[in-house]
Amino acid sequence: MAASAEGEGAKAKAKAKAKRSMVAIDESECSNYALRWALSNLREAISSSPLVIFNAQPFATAGYMTAAAYGAPPPELILSIQEHQKKVSLALLEKAKAICAEQGVVAETITEIGDPKEAICEAVQKMNIDLLILGSHSRGPLERFFLGSVSNYCVHNAKCPVLVVKKQN
Repeated sequence: MAASAEGEGAKAKAKAKAKRSMVAIDESECSNYALRWALSNLREAISSSPLVIFNAQPFATAGYMTAAAYGAPPPELILSIQEHQKKVSLALLEKAKAICAEQGVVAETITEIGDPKEAICEAVQKMNIDLLILGSHSRGPLERFFLGSVSNYCVHNAKCPVLVVKKQN
């Protein structure tokens, strides 16, 4: 009996130490590369619990602004844009989940609508993520100034270590 209890205690301890990793993806090749890189290089770290694949679709402000020029955007337009974003996000996440399955990695997928950098950091905190993995778009200083940098924001604001994977040319 004592050996069995010790074995169960060791299993419980190992399970308690399981680290949760999250790969945040978008439609870019660099996030696809980051996912594949994580599956190849962090296999031991991500095998202890399901890998979280996260996608945040930004608010569709361009559609709202065009419609707002003629008055308030019709609810049908807002609903249509949101439904389209959800379809895009779900297709992207299913593709990522299939890539994980090919590598024998169990993945759970999550999508949010909102500012990607803020949504990623909020998800990290809510889900107690231990490692955040992101791809780098390798934008120049001018592009970063106007478009911002999700990875830079996450490096400075996420409540866990952040690994930024840069694709080799």
